[in-house]
Order: sequence, then C-alpha cells, then structure tokens
Amino acid sequence: MVSHQALFDLAFCQIFEGDALPVDHSLIKALGDEIFEALRTRQTLPPITERYADFTIDDAYQVSLRILAHRKARGETLIGKKIGVTSFAVQNMLGVDQPDFGFLLDQMVYEDEMPISETLIQPRAEGELAFVLKKSLVGPGVTDADVIAATEWVMPCFEVVDSRIEDWRIKIEDTVADNASCGLFSMGPKVKPEGLDFPNLEMTVWKNGEVVAEGKGSAALGSPVKCVTWLANTLGQYGITLDAGDVILSGSWVPLLPVVPGDVMKLEIKGLGLTELRLT
Repeated sequence: MVSHQALFDLAFCQIFEGDALPVDHSLIKALGDEIFEALRTRQTLPPITERYADFTIDDAYQVSLRILAHRKARGETLIGKKIGVTSFAVQNMLGVDQPDFGFLLDQMVYEDEMPISETLIQPRAEGELAFVLKKSLVGPGVTDADVIAATEWVMPCFEVVDSRIEDWRIKIEDTVADNASCGLFSMGPKVKPEGLDFPNLEMTVWKNGEVVAEGKGSAALGSPVKCVTWLANTLGQYGITLDAGDVILSGSWVPLLPVVPGDVMKLEIKGLGLTELRLT
C-alpha cells in the first residue's frame, strides 16, 4: 500500500509542476500541516498574522497549496476554485479589505442535505452564484466577455464557509492560507449565462422560513462575472488556470449568516431558480 506521505509528496510536486519550492519552506510546511490537522480534527488555531507579523499573501498562497496537497493525497479531487469576501458587507463583517481565493474539492459538494455537525467548526452560510466552465481561462488578461464566453452554466449556490482560525479573527493572509475559509457548498438549477443581466440579478435568502437576507449581483465586485475575471487574473499570476469543467464560486451577495444543525436554508435568484438546503 502506498503511504499517505508518498501520495502527499507526489501531490505537492504536481501542484508546483516543476517550479522551485519556496525558499523558506520550513514555515510553509509547518503552517500547512497545522491547518490541515485543524481541518481534520475540527479544531481552531490562533491567527497566523498574530504569530508571524511578516507573513504575506504569497506565503499564505503557498500554505494553501500545502493543504491542497494533503487533501489530494487522501483521495480528494480538485474540481474548481473560488473567490470569497467579495461584498462590502462581508469585508466589513470580517475586517478584510480585499477578496480571497481558494480551491474546491469533490468532498465539499452536497445536494439538499449537508452534515455540518460532522465536518465544520464555526459555519456561516453565503448566497452566491456558481459558474461551470466549458473553456479554460488563463490570466492575466482575462476580460468579462471572456468569462461569459467560457461559461457553460450558472447556478444559485449556497456555500457554508468555515474557519480554522479562532473566532473568525482573520486578516486576508489568514483566510488565504486557510483555503479561503472553504467549507461545503450546494448548487441549484442550471441556467445558460447568455442574456443575463448579472449586476441586477436579485437574491432572497430564507432561514427556517423567514427572510434573513436580500442582495443583488452588483454586491459582489459590481458583478459576479467581474469576480470570476478577478479570480482568473489573480490566480494567473501564480500560474494557476481556471480549467474547462471547473466549478467557480463567485462570492457572496449577502452578509455571512451563522447556521447550526437543524436549520433549513432556501435561496432564490429571480429568473434563475430556487435551491433549498437542510443542515444536519
């Protein structure tokens, strides 16, 4: 039997695809291993930025790759990417002043029931729009028109984010290192993107039968399409592409909503459809 360590070493090398590893790899390794263990055991950690004052976004990205390699080594499959913290409401709530970015894996996806009590630590629900690509996007230089032309479907989406950082006490470097606070997600009905007025799409979110949030597509960097453009160009600087077949989560239109097992969430984007999610 091939060991987890051997699979991890292979996955980590494949992620870098021959590029040189970070010069100061010891800290990257230690933090990546620490966050992965926190994810695995459902524990929280003190903020990285409070422990290492010179920790940068580039450092954080390398840590996220270390975590990704661990997850691939235990059999998870990369299925897409995400941008988060796109709305001013979420930025203000978390004290973060720019979007973050991370990776999506197959074991994050659920349909109408999501076991947050078994997998997450301090979950919060977001309402957003998911994109599924039919063509790859290679940044920098990607435009909004490129994104629409590359999109096969869009879908209303619940993302239930989580943080391995104590009490969501994060700065942008903390959340990038923690894979953009990825948790789990669930997607609704598929709609073709052609002809949609993305900034003016309207969302309503219900929790246990009561309306708890409303938002428009313009809340996310002016348009969900612009969010995907930003993600393609930002990841392109690191040599990462948005690939054909990828699921892309484009960021919340509403404030983060704390949730607990037993909650029933419902989300509608007018003209696109409705999705419902039971949390267990």
